[in-house]
Amino acid sequence: MNEISGQIFSPIISKSVVGNRLLDETPAMTEASNVFKKQLSVTCLTLTNFRCYEQQRIVVDGRPVLLTGPNGAGKTNLLEALSFLIPGRGLRRAKLREVGRRSAKGRPLAFKWGVSAELLAGDNKMEIGTGCEYTDTLDNGSRARDKRVIKINGTTLRNQAQLGQYTSVQWLTPQMDRLFIESASGRRRFLDQIVCGLDPGHAGPIAAYDHSVKNRNKLLQEGSSDAGWLSSVEGSIARHGVAIAVRRLETIERLQAVCQYNNGSFPGSLIKMVGQIEDWLSEEPALVVEDRLQSVLYDTRESDTNSGYTSTGPHRSDFRVYHGETGMEAAICSTGEQKSLLVGIILAVAKLQTEKKGFMPLLLLDEIAAHLDESRRDSLFQLIIEMGAQAWITGTERELFDRFSGRAQHFSVENGELIKI
Repeated sequence: MNEISGQIFSPIISKSVVGNRLLDETPAMTEASNVFKKQLSVTCLTLTNFRCYEQQRIVVDGRPVLLTGPNGAGKTNLLEALSFLIPGRGLRRAKLREVGRRSAKGRPLAFKWGVSAELLAGDNKMEIGTGCEYTDTLDNGSRARDKRVIKINGTTLRNQAQLGQYTSVQWLTPQMDRLFIESASGRRRFLDQIVCGLDPGHAGPIAAYDHSVKNRNKLLQEGSSDAGWLSSVEGSIARHGVAIAVRRLETIERLQAVCQYNNGSFPGSLIKMVGQIEDWLSEEPALVVEDRLQSVLYDTRESDTNSGYTSTGPHRSDFRVYHGETGMEAAICSTGEQKSLLVGIILAVAKLQTEKKGFMPLLLLDEIAAHLDESRRDSLFQLIIEMGAQAWITGTERELFDRFSGRAQHFSVENGELIKI
């Protein structure tokens, strides 16, 4: 391990540094530990060279965590750090080297960064450390590279998917407010994140499928004469593509059973996957669909060469959402209704993950009050308390969170400094 890795994965101490002060455990933390028995919660979070934080440590209990302060203060950065407690690229989908600390003018100060967390999953304690190891130049003169390293209780994981067996996190960000009106790729990614939360093994077929599609596109553009290699790549696309579609459909069926009902002030929704592969799977067994997809890939080689992309497969499908009461497609609902539908789905996913793993996932809600009227905002906060979730919630105005009235822990964030309120 290099120097920064030693900092990233150092033992987590029982006090937290907020600014230049130490925060001791409070009596409320002991009380909360008896209340939230079926949740995943962070008890200590340590950041090293992460975004605007050179070194930051915070101790909390299982209650919701409120983070208020002006825009640009570092609130979302804390949520992003927590989003690295599951596989993937975090809630901003940033490249690893982009997450390191930068100056006020955006100049990189550190490419290597770390997030360390002590967690409770029900009654089970664990320590997770993750971070970026970055090499400027390699011995063979090749270009620089970065690598994500993950440890659980001191043991290095072989791959990111293993992390999903231990943790569960769901988030909502302002960027997701446009989920229903922008491209289908964002909705597929949203659904795949849900699938991975319930089945971490879903990440493997996705990576293999994307790699195979890129290889096919490259071979077609290069005019490869190796028919055997091209057929092998198309076989991989068919095999992994159908596996992806099947898992998506299975997850949608399970999710529909939960999200069809109203949840507090949030409407139920009707959801489905729309695409050619899904249509085939409604008529034929998966193995037959694999053969059918491979045959179509063979037949469309010429047209795909001309277009420059693979025209058939689950990467062309779309995740559609409809208002449960009106039947109106989410894309043409009002902005407030779209946000309400999205919140309802996230709450349904949290319930599914609780059933699957035995504990409520972490909820990361960035500027959640946007587009929610007072009634729905109060309903959401009440649902969070009733569900027993450790939700990390950001906002610019303290008054928006009066509903919690002492049932949450509150920090003010400004210029990368935290002060407990």
